[in-house]
Amino acid sequence: MPRVTLTSKNPASLAVDALVVAIAKTSAGPRLLDPDQLPAEIAAEIATSAAALGITGDQDEVRRYPTAGRLSAKVLVLTGVGDAAAVTPELLRRAAGAATRELAGTSSVALALPAGHLTELTAVIEGALLGAYTFTRYRNADQAATSAPVPSIEVVTPLARQSSATSAVTRAEVVAGAVHATRDLVNTAPNDLYPAAFAEAAKAAVKESGLRTGAVKVTVLDEKALVAGGYGGLVGVGQGSVRGPRLVKVAYSPSRPAAKVALVGKGITFDSGGISIKPAAGMDAMKSDMSGAAAVLHTVLAAARLGLPVAVTGWLCLAENMPSGTAQRPSDVITIRGGKTVEVLNTDAEGRLVLADGLVAAIEEKPDVVLDIATLTGAQTVALGNQVSAVMGTDGARAEVVASAESSGELFWPMPLPADLKPGLKSKVADLANIGERFGGMLLAGLFLQEFVGSTPWAHLDIAGPAFNEKAAHGYTPVGGTGVGVRTMLAFLEGRAAQR
Repeated sequence: MPRVTLTSKNPASLAVDALVVAIAKTSAGPRLLDPDQLPAEIAAEIATSAAALGITGDQDEVRRYPTAGRLSAKVLVLTGVGDAAAVTPELLRRAAGAATRELAGTSSVALALPAGHLTELTAVIEGALLGAYTFTRYRNADQAATSAPVPSIEVVTPLARQSSATSAVTRAEVVAGAVHATRDLVNTAPNDLYPAAFAEAAKAAVKESGLRTGAVKVTVLDEKALVAGGYGGLVGVGQGSVRGPRLVKVAYSPSRPAAKVALVGKGITFDSGGISIKPAAGMDAMKSDMSGAAAVLHTVLAAARLGLPVAVTGWLCLAENMPSGTAQRPSDVITIRGGKTVEVLNTDAEGRLVLADGLVAAIEEKPDVVLDIATLTGAQTVALGNQVSAVMGTDGARAEVVASAESSGELFWPMPLPADLKPGLKSKVADLANIGERFGGMLLAGLFLQEFVGSTPWAHLDIAGPAFNEKAAHGYTPVGGTGVGVRTMLAFLEGRAAQR
């Protein structure tokens, strides 16, 4: 994780490898958002030459500008924020992240972006840290060194000496650390991250967190315990693999909590589709089908690091969905924990089966509210694309998730759970079928999960598209695992804490 410091010094005097300033679009062409941060000669030069150099000020644009020794920094970097009249904290977050992402391999960076208000400063720090990420586990040492994230980030702000600014740095470091750790798990090859290995990774993450002993407790149920406990979804999905399923419970228990929240994450460490096998094209991305469980794990740990007065229990529903002679078959009937039976009509609709077990287990402990998060349906990407996640559930919980997403800079769109789609989940032989008709598939999956939450306030977060970026990096979002959902769930927990 990069080291972040705050300064109120003149940006032109900072002896760093790169000084980053914001440039925006206007009707008269690109312009610096705050030209007074630079020597008048350089500011005037940029104003007259930017357009001729092809600089636009568009979002995600990061351009180096020569200074010929006129600054203490070795190079000036212009990062685009889009329309000058509509610069929001999220656009500052993206601009800061785009800059630090593009400056990988640079030793020190100073950001002189708008940061005169705490909301702006928070966004800049978060974006800078989120963008300063690379996954190098499988790279040789030379390649890893050239793409190493920026280790030192200095943020210019008039708030540098205020305690609120110091607190913003601390929180941003925790948030970014949780997102980075989630990305690392998602990017890990499935031969290295199978259910038992994921369970060990959860134990190691708690141990390495430095949290007080007993603050976070990890409990792991293996195949035998799952069979004995009636977890038919996890057992059924995992039975086709030589690497058996696990249910991992990660519980943070502060004294006198203001609320009790359960988080349930889908953790399919590789999804071949099972006997209803997926097409070969794109199957490599199915290592990311455990993104929900990864997000849950590190959200719980982030809540603990921040000392939130909220009891949070994470349930990681881990299985590998593989075809074999022991795999579950279309038309098999399984029994979810609690007794409901499900006819498996398609083995590639497996995420809802493991989540059902996790939801029942979570609700047995009587939380105030439960959130589940999953790369659940291809229908989510059809409806909302690859950058907007969906949220369904009881009205209050769903609205709370949307508000939390807006405050954190993530994109979640509220979706309905129409009762008239429920007949599509009827089975001829069991309580439920695991799929219905093709249309409305995302909503049908939500309706399926609703069957396992009873009267408990609940929200279902479908992150199928946004969890794994297979295209070009943008803003603070890298290629590969994105860590989506961590910031929203953490903001949700902070909101519950504030109600104390």
